[in-house]
Amino acid sequence: MPLLAVALGGALTGCSLFDRDEPGTPQAQSSASAGGGARLEIPTTVAAGQVSLIQRLGDDGPLRTLSVERNGAWQCVDCAGDGVTSRGTLAPELTERLQVLLATPALADETDQARRYRTTCIDALTSSLLTSTGLITSQDCPGEERTPVAGEILLLLTQATPAEIKG
Repeated sequence: MPLLAVALGGALTGCSLFDRDEPGTPQAQSSASAGGGARLEIPTTVAAGQVSLIQRLGDDGPLRTLSVERNGAWQCVDCAGDGVTSRGTLAPELTERLQVLLATPALADETDQARRYRTTCIDALTSSLLTSTGLITSQDCPGEERTPVAGEILLLLTQATPAEIKG
């Protein structure tokens, strides 16, 4: 989970998770660790059927993280901004709907890489979904269009858990 927070912290501050040697060729970005300069690979996806939602309000707000397993079990870290970790399970019909959405082929066209997404708003709630197809970021700011499939996943997660859709 800490590595996921580091990976998405960069994404939520508008930094790309990808270094590009050639157009269309993604590579995992590396981070130097203390002592010895060893490099860590930052994950850009999760296993099929899983999803993580990472949210941050503004540039220096705390990271709120929600991880949902294939069976609907979820864990939310600091969702209410109080440092508390909450756990639960999605209702069976929501788990089934989430799995259908995560398996939708159109989700691949909604990734940050496919859309060449860049955050543009200041002090907005930034929500990033980490899926098996890649990272999908959106901001709660005027004029930003929601991606259809990822937007529905975000809505499902925020209605069924302590995560929020707006800052």
